[in-house]
Parts: sequence; C-alpha cells; structure tokens
Amino acid sequence: MKKINSIQKWLPFQKILDNGIIMLKDYSYIKILKITPINYNLKSNLEKEAILNSYKLFLKTCNFDIQILIQNTKKDLSQNISKINKNNYQNKKIKKISEEYINYIQTLNNNKNVSSKNYFILIKNSQENKKEKLNLEKEKIIINKLNEKYFKIKECLNRCGNNVMEINNKKELIEILYNFYYI
Repeated sequence: MKKINSIQKWLPFQKILDNGIIMLKDYSYIKILKITPINYNLKSNLEKEAILNSYKLFLKTCNFDIQILIQNTKKDLSQNISKINKNNYQNKKIKKISEEYINYIQTLNNNKNVSSKNYFILIKNSQENKKEKLNLEKEKIIINKLNEKYFKIKECLNRCGNNVMEINNKKELIEILYNFYYI
C-alpha cells in the first residue's frame, strides 16, 4: 500500500508567528508586505520623473533580497448584482437602467473575466546555520531585522506614492498564502 503524504509536509512553512512573520522549515523567516500602487499613467511627466527617481533610490537603498509577487484574483460580482436587485425600483426608467447595468456587468465579467491585482513584497531573513534551531533571543533579533527592512521599504515606496502595509493578521496571511498556492 502506498503511503500518502499530507500537504503540510510538502509546504515549506513551519509556523506563522503572532506578528504575521512566517517561519519556514529551514528556520528562515519571511515577512509579507502588501503594496497599494499608484496609477502611474495618470501622473504628469514631472511627477513620473520624480516617481522614477524615488524608485531608483528604493532599489539602491534596499541592499537585501526581495521578491515581488503579483496576485491576480477573479472578482465575484454576484454581491454587486444582488445589491442592485434588492432595490425594487418603482420608477420604470430606473428599473430599466438597473437591469441594463446588470446585463452590462454580467457581459463584462463573461467577456473580460474581471479581476483585481494585489501586489506583495516578500522579505526574507535567513540565519547562517540553517540546521541550528533558533532560541527565542535569536528569533527576536531576526524579527527586528525584518522589521527594519519593512520600515526601509515603506519609507522608500511611500516617497513614490505607494502605500505599504505589513500583513500581521494570521487570518489574512493564511488567505494570501492559500491564494498563492491555490491559483
């Protein structure tokens, strides 16, 4: 009989700490940052130049490895449609407009597969001897280093106009990881 391994053995995660930092099985740590980008195309040429210069500074300042991930998620428009349907409009013109709008949303969703993008930066801090299990003091040092990197990234990307948030909620972190592996 063939032995079946569980998915937990395959995944590289050992545990998620209360502060949202992920400990991997090799005793390295990862912090995930969510980035809300600006719409670069709407900026003037002068603003674009300033943004690019700030981004160059970000790349020069971050003298550590980062990973940029873009997550595409299909939008579920059923809630939007049900909200429109809930309103029992008495006015025939408004009712007709709302029905046409629902048809438009459904057609758009079917033809273009409406989706949203989430942007993340992963920062990792590894220890030199990966076989050695960390004690609490060494773990605190690594977490502090990850937080320093987070603040450096946040400061630099804020200059570009982007909003940077650390993911420190376990539930949200698990959902993000699930979407990375599921999709």
